[in-house]
Amino acid sequence: MTEVLIKDGRALKHVQVREYVRSLVSGMSPGSPAPSERELVAQFGVARMTVRQAMDALVVEGLLERIPGKGTFVARPRRTASTITSYTEEMARRGLLAESVTLLARREQAGPGVARALNVTEGDPVIHWRRLRRADGGPMCLEDAFLNEVLLPGFLQAGMPTSLYEALDQRGLRPTWAEDSINADVCQPDEATHLELSPGDPVLRHSRRALNGDKVVEVSRSVFRSDRYTLWVQIGQDY
Repeated sequence: MTEVLIKDGRALKHVQVREYVRSLVSGMSPGSPAPSERELVAQFGVARMTVRQAMDALVVEGLLERIPGKGTFVARPRRTASTITSYTEEMARRGLLAESVTLLARREQAGPGVARALNVTEGDPVIHWRRLRRADGGPMCLEDAFLNEVLLPGFLQAGMPTSLYEALDQRGLRPTWAEDSINADVCQPDEATHLELSPGDPVLRHSRRALNGDKVVEVSRSVFRSDRYTLWVQIGQDY
């Protein structure tokens, strides 16, 4: 059944665009070109960001794929559940250039919540890494990651890596599974400046507990601009 979201008695614009593209490419062979964003902007009379949101949803869903320098095409069918990806990898899959600015990187004592999530004792040393994550030059999210220092000796002294998951991979600790949660909230004053929002604007809060086998390697809390980010989760059994 086609999903329809209603707002003020009308389907949301990005949903209209998304479902139009879905119906257009359904049944087409993998590699067939999808309509361009410029074409869809002209056809629906909407902002380019609205079209990008619709196309992003279909890319993350696995119906479309972007090939840099060439365009957007019908993707090959997926047969397995989505893998755990880093922010950089996820933005690349959406056709966006990811950038990060480190706002804080230091050794701290684990508070009760972080200690419980990391499976360490309260007061144990942990690494707190706060970054502003950007996409195509604009702010996308503010992320606080907490890491078990015992598993990552010398992490701070080596200089902060471009990608956390690549650094974990080099140590044989890349997450193999994760527990995620997301909820709607409003932007706090200390977040608004970094995200270029006003206090009280809607945001999405995403929490992750990432594990490598039975080792908890990362606990993170991220606040995303809800006007720029849609979280898509692929579910169901493989067959």
